[in-house]
Amino acid sequence: MKTNRRDFIKLAGLAGAGLAGSQIAGCTERKMIEPPFLLSHNQVFNMSGYAAPELETVRIGIIGVGNRGFGALRRQVRIEGVKITALADLNPANASRGREFVRQFGHEPAVYSGGEDEWKKLCESDNVDLVYICTPWHLHASQSVYSMENDKHAATEIPAAQTMDECWWLVETSERTRKHCIMLENVCYDFFEMMTLKMARQGYFGDLVHGEGAYIHDLMDLNFSKTAFADMWRLEENSTRNGNLYPMHGLGSIAQIMDINYGDRMDYLVSVSSNDFMMGRRAVELAREDDFWHQYVGLDYRGNMNTSIIRTGKGRTIMLQHDVSSPRPYTRIHLISGTKGIARKYPAPARIATSHRSWISDEEFNELEEKYTPEITRRVGYMARQIGGHGGMDTMMDWRLVDCLRNGLPLDMTVYDAALWSSIIPLSEWSVANRSMPVDVPDFTGGSWKTNRPLMDIMLEKGGNTKLI
Repeated sequence: MKTNRRDFIKLAGLAGAGLAGSQIAGCTERKMIEPPFLLSHNQVFNMSGYAAPELETVRIGIIGVGNRGFGALRRQVRIEGVKITALADLNPANASRGREFVRQFGHEPAVYSGGEDEWKKLCESDNVDLVYICTPWHLHASQSVYSMENDKHAATEIPAAQTMDECWWLVETSERTRKHCIMLENVCYDFFEMMTLKMARQGYFGDLVHGEGAYIHDLMDLNFSKTAFADMWRLEENSTRNGNLYPMHGLGSIAQIMDINYGDRMDYLVSVSSNDFMMGRRAVELAREDDFWHQYVGLDYRGNMNTSIIRTGKGRTIMLQHDVSSPRPYTRIHLISGTKGIARKYPAPARIATSHRSWISDEEFNELEEKYTPEITRRVGYMARQIGGHGGMDTMMDWRLVDCLRNGLPLDMTVYDAALWSSIIPLSEWSVANRSMPVDVPDFTGGSWKTNRPLMDIMLEKGGNTKLI
């Protein structure tokens, strides 16, 4: 079972990213080659700025009621206008636990469990408006597509897709069905990230030049835990693919600040990975004491550190890093650099500077925070922090999604963002496998990025009337 799944992930990644090794065999010069995947398309309908008909009550069905899914339940029962109508999980115990929890808040969801395809019945239900997907990564794209094909909006945990084919599948399905497909990138709703977004929109940093983001998070113990992730799926990912497997946390807010897909676009990418110095050794150490781990000995583990550089159409640059195996403090970096100033979130505390001499004082920082705190934070930030979810940003994300659907507003993020941010996974794999050669980044908007207006209306000129309870 594990061998088949491991082979599937590897083959899917290679096919989707276009890793045509024979294409460069014997090549001694570094020159741009065109990987065999689609770089643009004829847009059927522009989902950027699209407002679906408003829903007074948002009926939510959740697929996957384990770690992230159960956390979503805790948040969603606190949002006005939400009705949890369906739960699906392969594990009956997870589904039952979720149902018993939401019953305390007056929800009576249908439960689908016990079979690998039971989740499809949730998508087919007439009692669901939004399918909220919290399953292992390799299921996100197919479950999102099936949701949209069954007349449901789709909201998926990250990444939304893992191959180029899956990215285009999401885009084409969303455009054809006119159903939203949003990737649940919670970092875009963290408080400093939204503050710097407002600062950038109002010209505080001048012309934007460079951004940096990362997902550096020591997950060694979790990845090598038998109980943290069902069927060891996250370790399977790290033992079959080599690139930036989780770019969205570092990239999402930087892309929004730079108006990527909304006035600028990503042009090309280069990526390099170190060797693996730790995961393979951990598998060997564990196998000495437990035969279970022998199946993970000798695998081609992803390198400890991946660094990818993106150049945009306007000549800006973005650096992304990914490392989940080195013993380093957590960081997403979140650095924004412009002609008039810079902001950097990590290492804490967050800092801002307007000259080369020093960071601004705490007093000046507090003044900026008061001036540039977005209305979204002023309205629900305190309650979101109380409800929780990564310090409140998860609650902010869920609240904003529901509020937009209830008021018939465009979402802050579209299927184009979901596809683009997810495409960094196969693109980085391709570059790493081809000695860090540059690779073009597809334009999932079909050229509409030139005229699309930014969607993250942090001033909340409309909406914002949904309560947290």
